Amino acid sequence: MKRPLTGPKHLPGPLAGVRILDLTTVVMGPFATQILGDLGADVIKVESAAGDSLRFIGPFRHAGMGPLFLQANRNKRSVVLDLKSEPGRAALLRLASEVDVFVYNVRPQAMRRLGLDYKTVSARNPRIIFCGAVGYGSDGPDAGKAVYDDLTQAGAGIAGLFQAVDGAPRYAPVNICDRVVGLYLAIAIISALHHRQTSGEGQEIEVPMLETMAQFVLADHMGGGGFVPPLGPMGYRRLLSRTRGPYPTKDGHLAIVVYTDKHWRAFSRLVGCPDLVDTDPHFRDQETRTQHAEHMGLFLARHLPHKTTAQWLALLREVDIPAAPVNSIEALFGDPHLGAVKMFTNMTHPTEGTVKVARFPIKFSKSPASIRRLAPNLGEHTDEVLARKKTRARRAQSSGSRKRKKEARS
Repeated sequence: MKRPLTGPKHLPGPLAGVRILDLTTVVMGPFATQILGDLGADVIKVESAAGDSLRFIGPFRHAGMGPLFLQANRNKRSVVLDLKSEPGRAALLRLASEVDVFVYNVRPQAMRRLGLDYKTVSARNPRIIFCGAVGYGSDGPDAGKAVYDDLTQAGAGIAGLFQAVDGAPRYAPVNICDRVVGLYLAIAIISALHHRQTSGEGQEIEVPMLETMAQFVLADHMGGGGFVPPLGPMGYRRLLSRTRGPYPTKDGHLAIVVYTDKHWRAFSRLVGCPDLVDTDPHFRDQETRTQHAEHMGLFLARHLPHKTTAQWLALLREVDIPAAPVNSIEALFGDPHLGAVKMFTNMTHPTEGTVKVARFPIKFSKSPASIRRLAPNLGEHTDEVLARKKTRARRAQSSGSRKRKKEARS
């Protein structure tokens, strides 16, 4: 059954007309292709008969349609192919011959065994953007190893940053590496499409998780290690402070960034210490405060419990000091700002009923992103997509036959 479009009539997004063959699973790749789909691309998600494993992380109303899958696979069509069989491989190559982008996160050696490497695919479609999302770059000793978000958090130093703060390595409770590298993956594909538009050239792209996250983490924490020879220890002291917050208030917790000289003069007046910046050497300037970040945190922690969160937010707003309440994930749905900008909406999925979705966050005045279809059931569009390709092939074959007959008569 062909899925009806969901929601109101939409303007085409900035990537309307771009066709993407998506062989990615779990989080990083599907997150990237969902972004491209929201921006208007036609994304064909190729799955095995078992389906993307992300489908089966519940809770769900029907097995195979869990919330992580629903949130990472909208604006896609699902096609089931057995790529280990010759008919399945042939069907995939037919699809590859007519799309703009081929993206995968299967390990490269497996792609070569399947006969789906860049050389083979580009022979069918020289203009294709062939993009591999991998764990480790192909030039290093770890190339080809399996990887997950947890391993990359460990390898790129994120877990170690927690250890530097509180003595024990931990993982951030969000798939931060999958999400960040997914953004890089989407950027790489859009960049290669632009290059092809100006040059006519397709190309092969490799997006490695470890290297991407190492660059991402070190952008904040290179510290003295960014100089040769080093000028001091690595790490941004303010971010590594054990007293960074959020801070307890009389009735909850508050996130606050007292950062500039102006901020500190205003805050010190609020708490009855108007001469603090001039009299206490720890507060003298931004560099000094950074080097004594824990001292700053202790000062804030000492004063903030005297008022409620709401009282502090009102006072800090008056003196233009950035602050925010600490939301639980449940509280996001009721956040006044997110409600005002209509961040969340309920939509009707053809098989899963009413589901809550978060819209694409970026606004375009001329070519807005949109949710045109919700996440597909496994193999829902196999017949639709493959039948279309067969019809095109028959038309091309018929056209070629007519051309040859005309040439023979002449």
